Amino acid sequence: MYLGIDLGTSEVKALVIDENNGVVATHSAPLTIQRPKPHWSEQSPEAWWEATEYLIATLREKCGHRWQAIKAIGLSGQMHGAVLLDAAGEPLRPAILWNDTRCAQECAELEEMAPELHQVAGNLAMPGFTAPKLLWVRRHEPQNFSRLATVLLPKDYLRFKMTGKKISDMSDSAGTLWLDVGKRDWSDALLEKCGLSRAAMPALVEGCEVSAVLEPAVARRWGLNPSVIVAGGGGDNAVSAIGVGAVSPGDAFISLGTSGVLFVVTDAYRPAPQSAVHAFCHVLPNLWHQMSVMLSAASCLQWFCRLVGVTELELLEEIAQLSDAEKASAPMFLPYLSGERTPHNDPNARGMFWGLTHSSQRALMGYAVLEGVSFGIADGLRVLQESGTQIEQCSLVGGGARSPFWAQLLADILAMPVVTHKGGETGGALGAARLACLAAGKPLASVCEKPEVYKTWRSDPARHRALMTRYRQFNALYQNDLNYRNP
Repeated sequence: MYLGIDLGTSEVKALVIDENNGVVATHSAPLTIQRPKPHWSEQSPEAWWEATEYLIATLREKCGHRWQAIKAIGLSGQMHGAVLLDAAGEPLRPAILWNDTRCAQECAELEEMAPELHQVAGNLAMPGFTAPKLLWVRRHEPQNFSRLATVLLPKDYLRFKMTGKKISDMSDSAGTLWLDVGKRDWSDALLEKCGLSRAAMPALVEGCEVSAVLEPAVARRWGLNPSVIVAGGGGDNAVSAIGVGAVSPGDAFISLGTSGVLFVVTDAYRPAPQSAVHAFCHVLPNLWHQMSVMLSAASCLQWFCRLVGVTELELLEEIAQLSDAEKASAPMFLPYLSGERTPHNDPNARGMFWGLTHSSQRALMGYAVLEGVSFGIADGLRVLQESGTQIEQCSLVGGGARSPFWAQLLADILAMPVVTHKGGETGGALGAARLACLAAGKPLASVCEKPEVYKTWRSDPARHRALMTRYRQFNALYQNDLNYRNP
């Protein structure tokens, strides 16, 4: 059997599959985010490890005598987080997460001092990425920077605790702004600009390769053979791609989790930083991918449900009852609760409802939230298309994939088929388990089959036209707000 561990922002998820790719057991443990100051978003690396230990104990119980059959472990994780370790391998401070936007000033400085950044790293310097976080630490926490021995990404901290080895993979490392994404190797020049060198970086492997084996003490505690291997793993979106079988150029999916992602596989390194499109390595050799990323997606729906005291299920049922006329007159919602990446690269963008009246009950406002997030995905599709990337259809994964209404809304807005899969909600953990299979020597064709299609949602031309009128209004609202903030 094969174990996949997915370290997300809101939870750690673990999943066990058998030789035939069948899911044997799955479990998750919640995580909390600390926001001690405006723009800050942090988590304790020790909390990730505690959650992982709990999941291992739980899955071991669920699997019973079959637990011993685990041969390999794969890892998936939230990208860009900065885990700072001292010489003893202890965290110097809480991890600074991908949705932390404190380092906007350092981004501007990095762009200025590293004119080669866009071509080498394939991306704009954005507050979410790892490199500007380290520039911030160097300026504001010099005592921590002076004691820094190693920078790890979140899922690589779990690997370090499991194996004692400091290793990362190409896909996750591509999100640091220190990787030469075309060459799939650290850029000494970009590291130097941040006051770092290769000595502070983990070794690199491909996501589907063996990275290390379990430390004997960890293997004993977990009831596993010490010969269990740990795959390179990858950033959450690239690993989710493995979970939905996106392994060929042109394969694409939308992930509606805490953040919103439109992901497409490419056969070459194709940076398009001018539109805040991300270009990263895939977890498979000789493949890359482009992504548009919005910082708040399903988290907008969670926020609104907390605000009005309703469950997501109840609200989605109420939204589904709305007539076309009601939806056409709904308020507009800008989903920028944490700023925005693609296409605006604007950490100061803010969310808003516009057009409220006395008749704006919660179902209409809930619809506006779903629509606003979907328009954000449409922004991403537009700039991907402008960069020369064509997408024929998209799989839908993440928490948002559980809503038939949302799937249909996306199909109508994007004017393309949207496909949901059976078991699609396990994308990251399933992809991690599949990487474990690949690292153990199983062939790609048998491991990375596309999951069974649950339903294909097709666009209705009349609904698409009506939604495009609202989409233009959506874009004008952001532009007006930008003009207001920058007169």
